[in-house]
Amino acid sequence: MKKLKKAVAVLAIGLGLFNYSQAFAAVGDQGVDWAVYQGNQGQFGYAHDKFSISQIGGYNGVGVYWQSTYASQVQSSIAQGKRAHTYIWYQSVTNTTLAKNILDTMLAQVQTPKGSIVALDVEDGVANTDVILWSLQYIKDRGYTPLLYGYKHFLTNNLDLKRISDKFGLWLGEYPDYNVTPVPNYNYFPSWDNIQIFQFTSTYVAGGLDGNIDLSGVTDNGYKNGNPSKPNTETPSIEAGKEADKVKGSAKEVGMTVKVNFSANNYSTGEAIPDWVKGTSYQIIEKSGDKVLLDGIMSWLSVYDVETLDASTSGPSVPETGNQTHIVQYGENLSIIAAKYGTTWQELANINALSNPNIIYQGQSLSVVGGQSVAKSSYCVVEYGDTLSSIAAQFGTTVERLASANGISNPNLIYAGQVLKF
Repeated sequence: MKKLKKAVAVLAIGLGLFNYSQAFAAVGDQGVDWAVYQGNQGQFGYAHDKFSISQIGGYNGVGVYWQSTYASQVQSSIAQGKRAHTYIWYQSVTNTTLAKNILDTMLAQVQTPKGSIVALDVEDGVANTDVILWSLQYIKDRGYTPLLYGYKHFLTNNLDLKRISDKFGLWLGEYPDYNVTPVPNYNYFPSWDNIQIFQFTSTYVAGGLDGNIDLSGVTDNGYKNGNPSKPNTETPSIEAGKEADKVKGSAKEVGMTVKVNFSANNYSTGEAIPDWVKGTSYQIIEKSGDKVLLDGIMSWLSVYDVETLDASTSGPSVPETGNQTHIVQYGENLSIIAAKYGTTWQELANINALSNPNIIYQGQSLSVVGGQSVAKSSYCVVEYGDTLSSIAAQFGTTVERLASANGISNPNLIYAGQVLKF
């Protein structure tokens, strides 16, 4: 999150100091936290990120304020198959009357499901231990998972942190430096009891983004078995997120290029659909009733679990490119690269004789022989910061036409990596 202060204390320890008695599905999952600086749709650092925590607003020591980006960030996160959570800026809240007013105002507008994280961001101003304890309990009593966020140096100097951590979980930030840091450096871990999330960098990617790791499984809370498509309760943003991931456009026919929806759960056999299948483009090679068979998947899927990327029966109109080489960039995986060339990750793995398609490295040279480049005159891959308006202006069309061509019910809800037809 964008901090008003970045005073930190550095204490080096090893991850081995933790010995959890129970294994959780989300232990080790990485994710991000967002404020208004990350825009309406937010920004994930890497394809493997599993959760987001968005600022709803809060109290800045003078009055209550709202973050205009909160609801759409939650929608975007859910549409991408991530677990979405909430945090409240909590500056100089020194009495329970004020605390109740702030929390009643904020909690009434929380868009993430019951059981999900609602954290208090206490990193500036005056802090009161009794008020913080009261506030965290108030959040818990209303069905959410309370966490206290901050820097160890500030929290220990302004609160009785042990009293708080004895009862509630902590989300602590500590950064070794401001170089790009894609994984935690536990030499700079802020040793304390009951740390459930570790914010290990504010430069998760170039340009800045907070990177976090779940140490306890707490980011599963609010989602049944940690499944983003199965929230404990429905909220307006969850409904909007699901709507953004629903099938739109014409009927699915053999030859069409489609992607598997992030909300899809099971093959027709009942076997769970792995995450790497989702969001990747495939071609329909067979259809039977309301089920389709995709090239590279070879297991039947419901037509409602795939989304059309092109409206023709012969796939997108793109030029052959002959022999090509792609140099792997930081943060890329085979699915991302395949989408750039209009092919599948399975084809790339086969061409390059990759025994483990999950292991590629920065600087690696991959052959994309037989692949196709997505024609700029027909398709666009959404990049971070794009909006339908900016894409429409770039390609000489309108927002309305883009929304109609791509079955987009909410023109404000697109995400990085999405393939748009125009």
